[in-house]
Parts: sequence; C-alpha cells; structure tokens
Amino acid sequence: MSKGSSERRPVVLVTEQLADEAFDWLAERCDAIRAKPGEPAFDAVAPKAEALVVRTYTLVTDALLSMLPALKVVGRGGVGLDNIDLEACARRDIKVVSTPDANTQAVVEYVTCLLCDALRPRATLDRPLPKAEWDRLRDEDLVAPWQMNELTLGILGLGRIGRRVADVAKAIGFEVLFNDLRGIPDDERGDTEPVDVETLFRNADVLTIHVDGRPSNRHYVGERLLSLMKPDAILLNTSRGMVIDHDALAAWLTQSPVRMALLDVHDPEPITDRNPLLRLDNAHLFPHLASRTLTATSNMSWVVRDVVAALGL
Repeated sequence: MSKGSSERRPVVLVTEQLADEAFDWLAERCDAIRAKPGEPAFDAVAPKAEALVVRTYTLVTDALLSMLPALKVVGRGGVGLDNIDLEACARRDIKVVSTPDANTQAVVEYVTCLLCDALRPRATLDRPLPKAEWDRLRDEDLVAPWQMNELTLGILGLGRIGRRVADVAKAIGFEVLFNDLRGIPDDERGDTEPVDVETLFRNADVLTIHVDGRPSNRHYVGERLLSLMKPDAILLNTSRGMVIDHDALAAWLTQSPVRMALLDVHDPEPITDRNPLLRLDNAHLFPHLASRTLTATSNMSWVVRDVVAALGL
C-alpha cells in the first residue's frame, strides 16, 4: 500500500518504543498508534485494533486480549515470548510473530564484556603516579588471579545466544560445559560438553544463564543449585530476572566476599529498594543493557514487517 492510498488502513497499537524508521514504515501502511494499556488512547481504539506490537514490559494476557476483539496478530520486538499468553492467542486464532535472532550478537558481546569485567581487573589513569603507587597497582591491586584458559565456563541454556557464547568462550580458551532442558542435537552443540545441571553448577568457575522466562523457570536458580557452586564462583545473568531467587543469591554472596554476581536483568524491573542485592559489594547490577545497541534495537523493531504481512498488506 502506498502513501495516500484510500484502501483500508488497519489500526495497530504500539505499546513500547520502536526505532523511528520502523514506526514510520508501519505508519505509512497502517494507523499506527503509540499507547500503553490503561491509557485513554489505548482504550479508545482497542475495540478495532487488528495488531498489537510489544517489546518486553507489556504483558499480553487473556484479560488484555479480551479488550482487543478484532486482533489478528501480536508482534513481539525481541527474543522470547514469555510475556505473551500463547495459549490465549491460539484460542482466538491470533498469530504471534517475533525477532528471535535480532539481538544475539549484542548480547554475546555484552556477556563477553562482563566476563572481562569479572576476570581481568583494570583501571584507567588520570594523573601521574609515584612509583610506589604504580608498582602497587601492577603487583597487587590489578593482578588477575586466573587466566580464562584456566577456567571452566558453564552455560545454562544452549539456545541461539548460549551457543554463540560457547563459541566465543572456547575461542578465548575456556573449557565449556552446558545444560539445557531440551535435547540439543550434536550438530548444534559442537564440541561443547553436555552435563546434568548439578554437575554444571558444581564444576563451573563462571556460570552464565541463557534460559527463557517460562513459568517453570521462576527461581530455578535457588538455594539448592547455588549451594553446589565453588566458593569463589562467578554468576552472570542476562536472560530473565525471575530465573534467580534473589534472596537465595544474596545469602550465597554474603557467605564469601570472593564470590561475584553480575546481573543485567532483575525481578521486578526497575529494581526497588527491597532488592536484597543492592547493598552487597560483590553484586554488580546493570539496567538491562545487553541488547541495547542501535543495530539490535533496529532489528527488533522491524518485527513490524511480519506484523504487516500477517495483516495481508
């Protein structure tokens, strides 16, 4: 459909941020309206909306879908569909589309940066230093206790991101183990060794989590699995905040100052003053940045192409 066409223009509700180019492209073909559930603009057009475009924080529940009787398609700009009730969509014959590989590279780069932050201490200089302080930095404060090729990286979840993290880690020199709920075919695991989850947590020097937010994964990483980890282990999470029991993690970190957790995702988001990790020196919290590159954001926003195709335009 071209600009200015008199043909039918379906209403599309966009509840979260899209890249400007993607939104403008969508608006050329549809009546694209930015509005969040509960806002007057959303309620005003909900009865005739044929498409819904969401990102991370809009929960597409049975109750929300009941407000959208004309809905034909839900577009999720991102990876994972755990914020969408797929069964409720299926009952209503609503198609669900997403961008499963849109941010893989961005997240893998981010995980690699976190590994370097955790394992290779470093500092910048902003002034001349006397020789004694220079020597102290080089000989005491910033000496890494390990090289990465002396360590085992455990990967919980060997999906698209987990597999790419494994590739990067093996190239650096880590021994890599993984556990996944699904059976991973040999041609997708490469020479990465599958182990049971207890062995994974017991043997990993560094453990990185890459699982989805299905209900059964809530607090999957809790007191039992954390108790298996090494006294000086490092835990990374860039998947879903709800996967970790934060109270159990706080207790685990309190037991040893040489343990470390680096968390880019939280439950809830944004974090509140009730988060038990906030005041722990060995808990490093980040504001959900793993996929925040211009390229990944654009890739996720272009879910609108599949939305428009599902509308038959």
